[in-house]
Amino acid sequence: MAEIAPEQAVAPDLSHTPVRDFTLRSAFALAFSDVSPIVGIYSVFGLCLLVAGPAFFWGFPVVLIGQLAVTGVFGDLVSKWPFQGSVYAWARELSGARYGWFTNWAYSWGLTIALGAVALFAAGFLGPALGLNSLSQTQTSLLALGVLIFGSIANMIGSKFLRGLLYISMTAELISSLGIGVALLFFHRTHSFSFLFSGAGTAHGAGWLFGPFLAIVAFIGFSFVGFESAGSIAEEVQGARHVLPKAISLALLSCGLLVMFATLGLLLAIPDLGAVLSGKDTNPIATTLETRLGSGTGRALLVMLTIGFTASMIAVQAAVSRAIWASARARELPASGLLGRLSGSERLPRHVIGLTCIVAGILVFIHNPKVFTLLLSGATAGFFVSYALPVVAAAVTRLRGGWTPGPVSMGKAAATVTYLAAVWMIAEIINIAWPRNTYGGVWYLNWGIVLVIAVLGVLGALVSAYVFRPGGAAAAAHFTPVVSDPEGE
Repeated sequence: MAEIAPEQAVAPDLSHTPVRDFTLRSAFALAFSDVSPIVGIYSVFGLCLLVAGPAFFWGFPVVLIGQLAVTGVFGDLVSKWPFQGSVYAWARELSGARYGWFTNWAYSWGLTIALGAVALFAAGFLGPALGLNSLSQTQTSLLALGVLIFGSIANMIGSKFLRGLLYISMTAELISSLGIGVALLFFHRTHSFSFLFSGAGTAHGAGWLFGPFLAIVAFIGFSFVGFESAGSIAEEVQGARHVLPKAISLALLSCGLLVMFATLGLLLAIPDLGAVLSGKDTNPIATTLETRLGSGTGRALLVMLTIGFTASMIAVQAAVSRAIWASARARELPASGLLGRLSGSERLPRHVIGLTCIVAGILVFIHNPKVFTLLLSGATAGFFVSYALPVVAAAVTRLRGGWTPGPVSMGKAAATVTYLAAVWMIAEIINIAWPRNTYGGVWYLNWGIVLVIAVLGVLGALVSAYVFRPGGAAAAAHFTPVVSDPEGE
C-alpha cells in the first residue's frame, strides 16, 4: 500500500476558519469608523447643549474615562480569548454558553437596530448633499436602503475593499474634525473659556449636577461605543493577542479626543446660544460653521456627515455579522448550518451579512416616530447591556481568584480597572435607562430602555430555552473555539 505524504495526511479543513488579513492599522480603522468622531459630535451636540448648556462639555471626559476603563478590560479579554464576536465570545468563556448567548442576543439586536438607524441618518444627509432637499419619508427610506445595500456589498466583496473604504473614511473624519476644531478655536473663537462653565439657565449647583449633567452623561454614552468591533474580527487579525488591545483602546481614545477638540471649537464659536435654547436654531453645528466659515461649509458638512455615518454603518455590520456567525458556528442559533457557513476565497459570513441587511432594511421603513424612538432605545440598551455582561463577569472572576491573564494585560492595575469598569457600566445602564421626561410625557418612551430590556429579556429566555434544550444542536455540539496559532500568539 502506498505511503501517504505528510502534507497530504494533515491537510486542514479551513472552510470554517476566517482568513487572517487584518493588521493593527486596519483593525484600528474599523473600530475608529465604528465609533466615528463626526457621528459622535453630531449625534449629541444640539441635544446636550439644550439640556445642560455649554457646560455639557464636561460630560465628555467623564464618559471617556469610564469607557476607557472598559477598553482596558476588553483588551485583557481579547488577549486571552481572540475569538470572533468580541463581547459574545468573552462572556461565553467567562461564564458559560448561556451567559454568552444572552450577551450576543443583546449585542446582535442592538447593533442590527443601530445598523438601520445609521443608514437612515446617512440617507438624511446624502439627499441634501446631492441637492435632493424635499424627499418624502418613503424616498428617504429608499435612499437609506440603497446606502445599506452599498455597505453590505462592501462587507461581502472582501477585506481589501473594506479596508480601503475604512482608510478613506478615517482620513476624511480626521481632516474634518481636526479642521473644525482648529479653524473655530484659533481663528473664529467668540467666547471666553469661562463660557464652558455656564449651564445657560438649565439649573444651578447640585441641581445641575444631578439633573442635566447626569442626563448628558447618558446621551454622550452612546457616542463612545463601537470600539469593541475590532475584537469582533479577532480571528481575522494577524497577531490578534498583541494587536487588538492596542486597537480597541487607541480607537476610543483618538475618537474621544477628536470629539472633545471639535466640540470645544464649536462651543466657543457658537453665534447665538439663545436661539439654540429657545428652539429657533435646531441645527447649531451647521449654523456655527456657516456663520463662521461661510455658506459653502454647509454642503461640505453634509458630505462629511454622509461619509461618517456610512462608514460607521459598514463597521457596525462587520461587527454584528461576526458575532452572529460565531454563535451559529457554536450551533446556538436556528438555521446554524446556513448562518455558520463561510464563503468565497476570503471566507466571509456572507449569509449573515445578507440577513442583517434584510432585517435593517425592514427597519428603515418604519415611519412612526414613536416606534422608531423605541427602536433607538433598543439599540442603546443592546450596546450597554452587552458591554456590561462580560465586564461584570470579568470582575466576578477576579474576585473569585479565577483569572489568568493572556500575554497582554494591564498588569498590577488590572483588578482595580476591572472593578471600576464594572461599577461604571452598572451606573451608566441605570443612568441611561432612568425614565426622564424627555419625550413630552409619553410614558412608554420615557421608560423605553427599561421596556426594551424587559421585552428582549423575555424573548431571549424563550429562544434560549429552545436553543439549549436537551438533545438540541447546541447541547450536543459542546463547542469550544480554537484559534490556530501560526505566529506564536
